[in-house]
Amino acid sequence: MDMKTENQVDLEQELPRVFELLHEVHEEIAKTGIDSRLCHMVMLRASQINGCAFCIAYHLKDARQEGESQEKLDLLSAWQHVDLFTEGEKAALEYTEALTRLDRTDEHSRIRGVLLMHFNAKEVAGLTSIIGMINIWNRLQISTY
Repeated sequence: MDMKTENQVDLEQELPRVFELLHEVHEEIAKTGIDSRLCHMVMLRASQINGCAFCIAYHLKDARQEGESQEKLDLLSAWQHVDLFTEGEKAALEYTEALTRLDRTDEHSRIRGVLLMHFNAKEVAGLTSIIGMINIWNRLQISTY
């Protein structure tokens, strides 16, 4: 998928060490034990919200390779209205939406409480970090369109 436009700055070429460090952060987050399919769903959902076409395509491909069902991927944007997702996945997706949209009316403490019913503290820290990271990647990628 080519999204190159005029006046583009190749961020990775200009700041290669920054991109190396971003990849290292992902390697550390992977050590938290979060299921890779859940990570892809979280990253995909944030990318949908942010409108990052490159990241949507990237995480759809990765989620499929990890064995995620096509039905779940098709209905991810409507996760609240279908019975395909586990309670843990729903909690992670609600958290993803809250941290991606940054709506000041969201009750982050309540959402974290629900997360902690399904994930340990290290996994919640990992989810928080992966949501932050995908939002960084989305913004970096979108800046090149």
